[in-house]
Amino acid sequence: MSDELVNFFKALADSNRLKIVGLLAQQPYSVEELAALLNLKPSTVSHHLAKLAQVGLVSAKTQSYYNVYQLDEKALQSKSQNLFSQQNLAASVVDVDADAYDNKVIKDYVRKDGSLKTIPAQRKKLEAILRYVAKSFEANKRYSEKKVNEILSKYHEDTASLRRELVGSGLMKREGGGGEYWRE
Repeated sequence: MSDELVNFFKALADSNRLKIVGLLAQQPYSVEELAALLNLKPSTVSHHLAKLAQVGLVSAKTQSYYNVYQLDEKALQSKSQNLFSQQNLAASVVDVDADAYDNKVIKDYVRKDGSLKTIPAQRKKLEAILRYVAKSFEANKRYSEKKVNEILSKYHEDTASLRRELVGSGLMKREGGGGEYWRE
């Protein structure tokens, strides 16, 4: 599907093709009429129309000696709904490494022993580090504050900041007043 999306955008990624689509949205035209309107050679207009026809945006009918082109508005509407659906847009990034940013931040901020060189000040980087640290806690297991501090001390001496940020970011939950901590 991502190839179809790329081809659709390539077909529209030319100012003359956009002008042709705009003109055809108003009424059908022959190649010669479009060439005169756009001050282009008929062969150039034919080339552009072929590109637009490949992605299903225009169609031709023979009238007398001429091929008359028209915009296929229904095809344009259904193609745009289909191509820009949530499912198809999500499929276009299926081969992207979703963890690449986190991995880069971890590489920059974590020593070989797994401890943090420093706690990042930038929010996005801090969130990546917090996701890294949160993996040390089993899901749905309850931890005392003492145990949480013991685990966090392997990462950084400022366990209070890490603990507060883990809770604040929603990566861990806490019962009030020094109660238990857990990761969902």
